[in-house]
Amino acid sequence: MAVTEQQILDALRAVVDPDFNKDIVELGFVHDLKVEGGRASFRIVLTTPACPVRERFRQQAEEAVRAIPGVTEVAVTMDAKVAAGTTGPLIENLLPQVKNTLAVASGKGGVGKSTVASNLAAALALTGAKVGLLDADIYGPSMGIMLGVTEKPKVDEAQEKMLPIFAHGMHVMSLGFLLDPDMPVIWRGPMVMKALEQLLKDVAWPELDYMVVDLPPGTGDAQLTLTQKVPLTGAVIVTTPNEVALIDARKGLAMFQKVQVPVLGIVENMSWFVCPHCQGVSDIFSRGGGERCAREMGVPFLGEVPLDPSVREAGDGGTPVVIGSPDSPVARAFRDLAGRVAQQSSIAALRQG
Repeated sequence: MAVTEQQILDALRAVVDPDFNKDIVELGFVHDLKVEGGRASFRIVLTTPACPVRERFRQQAEEAVRAIPGVTEVAVTMDAKVAAGTTGPLIENLLPQVKNTLAVASGKGGVGKSTVASNLAAALALTGAKVGLLDADIYGPSMGIMLGVTEKPKVDEAQEKMLPIFAHGMHVMSLGFLLDPDMPVIWRGPMVMKALEQLLKDVAWPELDYMVVDLPPGTGDAQLTLTQKVPLTGAVIVTTPNEVALIDARKGLAMFQKVQVPVLGIVENMSWFVCPHCQGVSDIFSRGGGERCAREMGVPFLGEVPLDPSVREAGDGGTPVVIGSPDSPVARAFRDLAGRVAQQSSIAALRQG
């Protein structure tokens, strides 16, 4: 008896997405199904190329179809189409060409927020996603140094807009690209809000799957401007494990919840340190506080990132550690973080849709 497409689809219903609690057929992930004799071929189109269970889906789908009597060959192609998410009470949308805008925030400075933002964006770009990175830390822009960008942005005369710098597979813009690196930014709130608006609407951002926004620490004008002018998919809160940082992380998290922006989760940075001489593990800033805070606040815990000198070296050298030292434990931690953020972004987009 010849194998039918319906048999294939019925078999694929055994592959269930753990985030949506639905099978991949019901979710519409199965495309281009063909049956030619004993050969079955199809595409599985996920909601993000950074899906952390991508390989598991492929293996489960192949095994399920291969178990059908009469099937002699299975060809599974993995693909992705990033789902778009929007939320919040917008005054206007300054980034209609961006599918998902991810705010990386912290309650206080010094927790490695910019490092997390740059490596998160670079890790997403490594999966094949179209990624932008906006340095919205007006008072302390650092992406120029961290990404090795020294040139000034060019201007598209036709659009009368600045072109973002393309670096490490990402489209990047920062106020630091426009100012003297030694010039302090001494501005009141309205000027900060105006500068952030210009970085959004006066830059020729291309169509993007993800825009990662590195916010200044705290809960001030930049955060409020972003929530009113851009449809945020969600916020990623960065903290260190110590209680002083966690107090401010809770405030930042509560702010996003108050303005109806989903919190995609908390990431604990500088979780532990491995001595390069004795290989002993030290919890310099304590450990586990981020996970505890996430549990108490009812949001996902996105993972731990170790304190590693290679991160500082990579940042000072102008290359994110996920690119400069891709096999290091800290680079793997950032790639895992990118997968979880993309996962939570897809969930948020589905709920908003």
